Amino acid sequence: MKILEKFLDCFRALLLGDFPGKLNTLIKQTEINSMLLAKLHIQKIREVSNIKSLKDVEFKVFSQWGEDGIIQYILSKIPIENEIFIEFGVENYTESNTRFLLINDNWKGLVIDGNPKHIEYIKKDPIYWQYSLTAICEFITRENINDVIALAGISGDIGLLSIDIDGNDYWVWSIIDVISPRIVICEYNSVLGSDYAITVPYDPHFIAAHAHYSGMYLGCSLPALCKLADSKGYNFIGSNSSGCNAFFIRKDLSHPFNAVTAKQGYVESKIRTSRDKYGDLTYLSGKDRLDVIADLDIYDLELGTTRPLKELLTR
Repeated sequence: MKILEKFLDCFRALLLGDFPGKLNTLIKQTEINSMLLAKLHIQKIREVSNIKSLKDVEFKVFSQWGEDGIIQYILSKIPIENEIFIEFGVENYTESNTRFLLINDNWKGLVIDGNPKHIEYIKKDPIYWQYSLTAICEFITRENINDVIALAGISGDIGLLSIDIDGNDYWVWSIIDVISPRIVICEYNSVLGSDYAITVPYDPHFIAAHAHYSGMYLGCSLPALCKLADSKGYNFIGSNSSGCNAFFIRKDLSHPFNAVTAKQGYVESKIRTSRDKYGDLTYLSGKDRLDVIADLDIYDLELGTTRPLKELLTR
C-alpha cells in the first residue's frame, strides 16, 4: 500500500511539476527496501553448508543477474584479508557485480569504463563520496591494464576482480599480474559452447558492436576461461543461472567449494540479444546464434591457431 501511495504521489508531482524530486525519493526508498530484503537473504544463505549449484544462492540488488547473492555466499565461506575489489566494464555502475559489495560491505573499490559519460555519471552519484570508490575512464587492453591498476594504487592480494568487457576478456585476464584476487568473476560467451577452448582473436580496439552486427561475436568460451584460470592458480566453481558469468576461487585458499570442469559448470544462456544488420533484435536462440557468426575467425587455444569458427563446428 505504501508503494502504491508513493506512485500516486509521483503522479501528482508530475502534474504539479515536481516529478524528478519525487521520483528520486521513490527510487531511493525502493533501494532501501531492496537492501533490507537482501540482508535477510544473506542471513539465510550464510547458514547453508552445501549447495547443488550457485543458482541456489542467487539474488540481485544491483547485479544484472544473481551475482550479488553468489558473491555474498562465497564471502561467507572464504577469508578475505584485503576488502578491495576491481571491476571493469561497469558502464554507469547502476547495475554491476560490486555495487552491493561497496554499499552493504563497505569495501574499497576501483571501477573502470571506457566511456567518459559513464565515469562522469559515477562521480556525480552520491556513492562516490559516501564510499571509498575510484572511477577511471580507460578503454581496457592487454597493453594498459596492469598500469591502470598500479597507478590507482592497488597491488597484490585483493578480494575480488570482476571482468566484463564484451570482447577481450580472456586476453586481458591472461596478462594481469599486478594483483592476486581471491575471487574472480569473468564473463564468458555461452554461444561458443562447452567443447572448445576458444576466444575471439586479440584486437586492442575490439568493440563487439563493430566486430559483427549480430552482437554474438565476442569474448571466449567457458573452457577457455577454465584453462586460463587453472594456469593462473584458480578453481572454477560454477556459473550463474543466466549462463554468462563464471566464478573462480584461488586454489591456495581453504574453502568448501568443489572444483568443477567447464562441461560440468557450463550453463547455456537463454538471453536473446542478437541483432540484424539494421540493429533490430532478432531474438535468436540455441545453435542459430552460432550459425550467424560461423564464418568469422576464432582463436583455438589448444592448437594455437586462428581459423573460421565453422571449421571447429565440423571437427
